[in-house]
Amino acid sequence: MKKLSILLSLAVAVSFFYACAEEGSAAKSAAENAITSTAPAADANNVTPTPPATPPAPTGPTTTMTFDQTEFNFGKVDEGEVVAHTFKFSNTGKEPLIISNAKGSCGCTVPQWPREPIPVGESASITVEFNSKGKKGPRNQKVTITANTNPPQSFVALVGEVIPGATDAAAQPQIQVNQ
Repeated sequence: MKKLSILLSLAVAVSFFYACAEEGSAAKSAAENAITSTAPAADANNVTPTPPATPPAPTGPTTTMTFDQTEFNFGKVDEGEVVAHTFKFSNTGKEPLIISNAKGSCGCTVPQWPREPIPVGESASITVEFNSKGKKGPRNQKVTITANTNPPQSFVALVGEVIPGATDAAAQPQIQVNQ
């Protein structure tokens, strides 16, 4: 199996180099397709590598993104409440701003961001919702925003405290002590 992987990799490499020598040829297209469609090879322990956890930033020219605020303190809320906040930002660079992804620190934190490019000098917003169900105590819910900026990732956060609700106490088992 290992020899087959090595032979396949060698064949793809040779095809690629041949295709590079002949600009615009059909061989070049075939080699590029073979490279992009080949599944990652397994290592010596037959473990296939996993893709990166965060998507890469868009390629091309970079710009800058400036937030009005990067942290919102929601204070104290009862467990089960949903907190939402809209973070406003501007494209303060010299190129259109393209946000490729926004991801919460856990499934309880969900961002919504603009999918279209933000022109130079324009403003937009990212709305973040935090569902406090099953969460207790101090919270710092971060959102990682990946865009064509340098550095490619920016962060915003919802911070505050979740107070355990009455439903939490009722759900706990009752312990009786017999003497």
